[in-house]
Amino acid sequence: MPMTLVTVPCLSDNYAYLLHDGASGETALVDAPEAVPIRAALAERGWTLNTILITHHHMDHVGAVEELRSETGAAVLGARADAHRLPPLDRALEEGDTVGLGGESGRVMDVSGHTVGHIAFHFPESGYVFTADSLMALGCGRLFEGDAPMMWASLSKLAALPRDTIVCSGHEYTAANAKFALTIDPDNPALKSRAAAVAAARAKGQPTVPSKLSEELETNPFLRAADAGIRARLGMENADDAEVLAEIRRRKDEF
Repeated sequence: MPMTLVTVPCLSDNYAYLLHDGASGETALVDAPEAVPIRAALAERGWTLNTILITHHHMDHVGAVEELRSETGAAVLGARADAHRLPPLDRALEEGDTVGLGGESGRVMDVSGHTVGHIAFHFPESGYVFTADSLMALGCGRLFEGDAPMMWASLSKLAALPRDTIVCSGHEYTAANAKFALTIDPDNPALKSRAAAVAAARAKGQPTVPSKLSEELETNPFLRAADAGIRARLGMENADDAEVLAEIRRRKDEF
């Protein structure tokens, strides 16, 4: 049976995720922006937190790690490359390592770009990937530390996952991302339909995250740097994919 996923809104626009294995009773948390809503989500379900998985060092993803660790005794796992600026790790991870939850294993992926040392967690049996601020719904994270070739390599890894993978990203930025995406890919019917659905969901206060990878591949301009229509619109028909991504990211930063 797939593990149970609970999306926990935190702070003003962050998401944390609880992943629960019913057979073993084990529960993992991916990122810890804020303790109160995470604690409430655990208590509501009667779950005990066993593991905290950290994607990257930004405070809106790790701010509650120590509080939750002290309350639950949960083991904290994060990237070896980021260990010097993460809360103390019980286990340091590298690309290709696995993390266990009940009977299922998650694979660690290096998705550097937003930061150097950013990792994602892919649980293939349940079909979830936790991408935080690398691949986002209709977007990708700002390139604070990495560069466009690094981010393109990371996004390409994620794009190669099975199309039915559920992408669990770190923020409710989808409405703004949709408005920008339409400036890059305005003739894409799937994007126009998705933008309308996102606007309707947000008007009702509903989350737009997680999303399906298949939907991201069809509508997210940051995954579509090879698309001929986007390249023509940008005047970059002969550029390489990372150069196209860099231009899309530059325009988003200024949007």
